[in-house]
Amino acid sequence: MNIALWIVAGLMAAGFLFAGANKLLTSYEKLAQTPGAGWANDFSPAFVKLLGAFEVLGAVGLILPGVLNIVPVLVPIAAVGLGVIQVGAAITELRRGEAAHAVINLVYIAAAVFVAWGRFSGVPFG
Repeated sequence: MNIALWIVAGLMAAGFLFAGANKLLTSYEKLAQTPGAGWANDFSPAFVKLLGAFEVLGAVGLILPGVLNIVPVLVPIAAVGLGVIQVGAAITELRRGEAAHAVINLVYIAAAVFVAWGRFSGVPFG
C-alpha cells in the first residue's frame, strides 16, 4: 500500500508541479489563449498566478514531508488541498461546457482522495 501511495503522490506531484509552474511562468495573455485553458479568461491574472503557486506548494507538500519525515501529516493535507482545487476546476469546466476536461479533474480528485485516505489512515512512509 505504501508503494501505491508513493506512486500516486509522485504522479500527482509531477502533474501539479508542471501545471503550477506553467501558470506562474507563462504570461496570463498567452495562457488564456492556450487550447484547453480558456477557463483563465474567467479569472483575474492575480488569481491564476495564486492558483499556480498553490499547485506548486501542494506538489511539494505531497513529497517532501514524507521523504524528510518532517511533519508528515502535511502530505494528506496537501492531497486534500489539491483535491479541493480540482473540485473547483471541475465545476468551472462543467459550467463552461467542457465536460471532457472535467474527466481529468475527476481522476485527480480520485488520486487525491486515495492519498489523503491512505496517509490519514496511518500507512507508514517507509
